[in-house]
Amino acid sequence: MHTGIITLTTDFGLTDPYVGAMKGVILSINPQVRIIDISHQVGPGDIQAAARLLTETYSFFPTGSIHLGVVDPGVGSSRRAIGVYAKGHLFVGPDNGLFWPILSQDPDARIIHLTKSVYFRPHVSHTFHGRDLFAPVAAHLSAGVDLHRMGTVITDPVAFKIHTVQQGTHTLTGRVTAIDRFGNLITNIEENVLNRFLGAHQPLIQLGGRVINTLHHHYADVPPGEPLALFSSSGHLEIAVNQGRAAECLGIEEEEIHQLEVEIERI
Repeated sequence: MHTGIITLTTDFGLTDPYVGAMKGVILSINPQVRIIDISHQVGPGDIQAAARLLTETYSFFPTGSIHLGVVDPGVGSSRRAIGVYAKGHLFVGPDNGLFWPILSQDPDARIIHLTKSVYFRPHVSHTFHGRDLFAPVAAHLSAGVDLHRMGTVITDPVAFKIHTVQQGTHTLTGRVTAIDRFGNLITNIEENVLNRFLGAHQPLIQLGGRVINTLHHHYADVPPGEPLALFSSSGHLEIAVNQGRAAECLGIEEEEIHQLEVEIERI
């Protein structure tokens, strides 16, 4: 069942015409489709960041929606183009790990290597598969074409290492996975995991040389300029600064975030 919805997640930004060109291709094939922008501000080539965005947002859309992801530093190379059916949704993009977090959660996922050029634009550029391959495939899917007609089944998608939360006898260790627009540090520690670990105890949270010894519910629970820990809207532990930027407060650069550990003790 198709909803007629296509979401877009790219690293193209909004200055160049790339996003507009993709939308034009989609609408030329299916003028009735609804196109929803998730983000076009993913860091250039940051596959893991794009994977996080897709993983956090796809489930808010109706079952049968199509999610087009184009963060594709290997465009034009031997990397495969794939269509995926997982968790009741369709995903289209490069086989570079972009959909791995979702695939790893669904043992019944189906993956198609997109090889049927009849569903591409007549001329496929070596540098813009988003426009010439992925956009038309997504548009044809939204018009009701069966994914299985577009290529051959594969069972070996590209994966990347997903950092999991490690629990010891007295500590819980996770990682920062993203810095959002407000400078908040988002971790991979889920609310239910942390609550289960803490039980009736309070946390002692250590990150980048800073120590936070309680959880809050709102940014305004602490004075302006003070750091705090709370759960983000995605249900993950977040380190923030009221009316400030936690990343700047801790001196953290974007390229450092995937190495930054968060350690929590029970007190």
